[in-house]
Amino acid sequence: MSHRPRSRTASLRAGCALLVGLVAAGGAACGGPSGQALSATPYDATGQISFSGVGGDRKADPDKPLEVTAKGDGSRITDVTATDAAGRYVRGELSADGTRWRSTAPLAAGAHYTLRVSTENEDGRPGRRVIGFDTAPAGKQLRVTFGPEAGTYGVGQPITARLSRQVEDPSARAVVERGLKVESRPAVQGLWHWVDGRTLHYRPREYWPGRATITVRSTLTGVRVGGELHGAATKPLTLHTGPRLEAIADAGTHHMTVLRDGVAIRTIPITTGKPGFATRNGVKVVLAKEPFVRMRGTSIGIPEGSSDSYDLPVYWATRVTWSGEYVHAAPWSVGAQGAANVSHGCTGMSTADAEWFFNTVRVGDIVKVVGSGGATMTPFDNGFGDWNMSWEQWSEGSALAGPATGGAAGRDAGGPADTARLRPGV
Repeated sequence: MSHRPRSRTASLRAGCALLVGLVAAGGAACGGPSGQALSATPYDATGQISFSGVGGDRKADPDKPLEVTAKGDGSRITDVTATDAAGRYVRGELSADGTRWRSTAPLAAGAHYTLRVSTENEDGRPGRRVIGFDTAPAGKQLRVTFGPEAGTYGVGQPITARLSRQVEDPSARAVVERGLKVESRPAVQGLWHWVDGRTLHYRPREYWPGRATITVRSTLTGVRVGGELHGAATKPLTLHTGPRLEAIADAGTHHMTVLRDGVAIRTIPITTGKPGFATRNGVKVVLAKEPFVRMRGTSIGIPEGSSDSYDLPVYWATRVTWSGEYVHAAPWSVGAQGAANVSHGCTGMSTADAEWFFNTVRVGDIVKVVGSGGATMTPFDNGFGDWNMSWEQWSEGSALAGPATGGAAGRDAGGPADTARLRPGV
C-alpha cells in the first residue's frame, strides 16, 4: 500500500490556500522557497532514487523485499505504490525521514508490476519516477480445482476445492482460504471447511437460497502460500440453484414428504431399512440419478444363499451415498410401503412414485431421513453429509474462523475414489 507523509510541497499548498483570499487581483499568491511558482508537472526523478532487486532484464525474486532509496542530495521519497496487473497493491513502509521505502509483504510470482515513486527535492519541487518489472515464476505451484461442474444444482450442494499439494501449516491454510472467493446472489453467510490437507468444502450457514447464482474464483495466482509454494491460475466456476426442494423421509411413519420452497407437493408411502440394515439418519444430498442399477446382496457383504441374499434389477434410482444408498423403485415391497421397514438400507417406493421422484429432483437436492434406528450420516466419507455438522463445528474447520484441525477424517467427497465404494443395496 502507499504511504504518504506530509511533504514540504503539501505544506506550501496549504499556506497558499489560506492566503488566496488576502492577495490582490493580479498578484502572485504563493511560490516555492526561492519565489518560483509551484510546478504542476512533476520532474523526472530518475537521478534521485535507486531500486534494489529490480532493473535491467533480470526478474525480481518474489520472496525478497522490494526497496526504493533516495540518494543523498537533499531529496526524499513522499509516496510509493506498487501494483500488479490484477490491481493488487503491495504493502510497504516508508521511513520517517523519507529516505527509504521497503515492501512488507511478498510479491506475487510470475507477475508484472508497476512501481510509482513520488519525490521532492530540497526546494520542495515534486518529482516522479515510474518503472515496470516482472517477478520470476514460482518453482512450486499450488493448483486448485473447483467442483462441481458448472450447472444448476439443488440448494444442498456444497462447493469443493481440490488442491494439487498437501497444505498443513495453519498460516498457509489461512492464505489459501483467504484467496478462495465465493459470492452468492442473494448473499449468504458461508465458510470453507478443511476436510483434509488437500480438500476444502464450502457451505452456507443454512442451505443456499433457491434460484441463486454462485460464483467461485481464486485470487491466489502468484501469491506465496508458504515456503517456495505459490498459487497457480485457477479456472473460475459459476453455479445456479433451482427451487428449494427437500424430501423428508420419516422411517417411523413410513412416509416421505417432498417440499418445494417450503410447500408440500407430494406424500409418498415408503419402506426403509429393517433392523440390522437401518437407514442412516440425517441430511444427505442427491449425488446422481441412475435409471437402472443392478443390486446384489454380495456387494454389501451378504453371502449368497442366505435369507437376506438378493440380486435385483432396480429402476429410477436416485443415489444419496457412495456406498450404495438410493431412493428407488421397489415393486416387490409395495405391500410394506407405508406400514413397515423391510429394505436393506435404501428408501423404497412404488415404481410410479420412484419415477416421479427421479424426474422431480436434481443433483444437490436434499434428502433428510428421520426416525430411523440407524446412525447419522457422516460428513465427508460417503457423500455430502456436510449439513449434519452444526455451524459451530463447521467453523472449527476453517483456518480463518476457527482452529483448522483438518476436519473429519475421510476421503474426498467430490466423487468415488474407487469402484469398491459404489456398492448398491436395496
